[in-house]
Amino acid sequence: MPKRAMRWARSSGMMAALAPWLFACLPLVSLADAPATPASGDSSIEDRGAATSAAPHPFTAHYRLKVEGWPAAYIEHRLSRDGDYWESLMETDIRVARGSERSRFLLQNEGVQSLFYASGYSLMGIGDSYRLDAEPLEALPDRQTALFSFSRRIINGDCTSDTCDIHYLDHKGREELLRARVQGNSRVTLPAGTFPALTAEAWEADKPDRRLLFRFHPEVPGLLLSVDYQRDGKRHSHLVLSELTVQE
Repeated sequence: MPKRAMRWARSSGMMAALAPWLFACLPLVSLADAPATPASGDSSIEDRGAATSAAPHPFTAHYRLKVEGWPAAYIEHRLSRDGDYWESLMETDIRVARGSERSRFLLQNEGVQSLFYASGYSLMGIGDSYRLDAEPLEALPDRQTALFSFSRRIINGDCTSDTCDIHYLDHKGREELLRARVQGNSRVTLPAGTFPALTAEAWEADKPDRRLLFRFHPEVPGLLLSVDYQRDGKRHSHLVLSELTVQE
């Protein structure tokens, strides 16, 4: 193969690997509000009631994302409220690439209902955009809504005694399945400060060698403290909270 063709093949392969990080900001991050797994016996009814009552707070967070083989990128993540609706937005912009993902959802007594989703990316002049309207989102949430829902489940004490099967729609509206479980709580020191953290692990049901290790804030649903993406036991990317502003 000519050298130019080899360079293009290598670049296009790297683009294929990085593109999900641009329009989704996190690979495999899409987690849904699946039926709850009973909490462990250590959690009382009163404890679960207190956790469930944790209300969402609008926030603006900045993350530093390092993907193996690429320069560091910075992601802005905003959770905001507009009347009865909530909106989650992630955006990243580095020298050769841009990406964003946005969703709107409604909080209801029985859970979270996705209403709208849009994402897009551009890498070295090549890109695409995606959109899901209310109809396909009636049964399963989009990725941004699912991330919010997943963090609330962890705060509520789900997935502690067993794994949770989690269904969601990807950026093209295809149904996907992940499994997740809680690993415990701790305190973590990050560029943004020191925080209590709830740690949860997630993986694709048919690709158990690919794992995400999430650390969530126990009082701010939707906020990521850090995320590690591992494949074959090796960390390939790392996201960490670098700045945070939370509104009461």
